[in-house]
Amino acid sequence: MGFGDLKSDGGLQSLNSYLKDKSYIEGYVPSQADLIVFAALTGPPKASYCHALRWFTHISSYTDQEKAGFGGVKKSLK
Repeated sequence: MGFGDLKSDGGLQSLNSYLKDKSYIEGYVPSQADLIVFAALTGPPKASYCHALRWFTHISSYTDQEKAGFGGVKKSLK
């Protein structure tokens, strides 16, 4: 999950490229990995990062209670 600094264009480009053919950071369901990357962002990515924006919008649609039920193990963003 090494996307670099998600506050920089380079990090966002890396995330956007990664999500080009994926719905989630790991696997086929939302997980702790999605929450870690989501928390590292300062807000929704610009429209030019369409895959990252799609993913961000999807993850933000979950309620806090649903997010608490995401599986997986919390890992470092690095």
